Amino acid sequence: MALNGLLEALLWTGDLDARLRELIIMRIGWVTGSVYEWTQHWRLARMLDVSERDLLAVRDWQNANHFGDAERAVLAATDETLRDGTISDGTWAVCRDALQADPGLLVELVAAIGNWRLFSALLRSLDVPLEDGVDEWPPDGVRPS
Repeated sequence: MALNGLLEALLWTGDLDARLRELIIMRIGWVTGSVYEWTQHWRLARMLDVSERDLLAVRDWQNANHFGDAERAVLAATDETLRDGTISDGTWAVCRDALQADPGLLVELVAAIGNWRLFSALLRSLDVPLEDGVDEWPPDGVRPS
């Protein structure tokens, strides 16, 4: 599938910090109600040592006082993209400053948000099942409302 190349590049050879990428993916999984995306990336993020506290905090990141500027910037960019289809000028400026990013990294940020938003839609539309024996919505089974 042609989409696989972008997915693999963003996962394994991208410049965006892996922890930030996983927070973005988990936020998308939560907001869009993608059980597959949340469940699969929970496991991947934990293998990458992203804390359970951080992963759970993406559910309500605006009230998670422990997130720093970079986390808040990429999560705001994620929410704006999901809601409006674009990142506002103000959030762009915050992302640029928080990530100390060159233009290429900012393009990758947008590509990551768009890629996993696309995969959320694909996974949900195609009703892709979890593997046998895998519990939904780790760690506590709570689903978005």
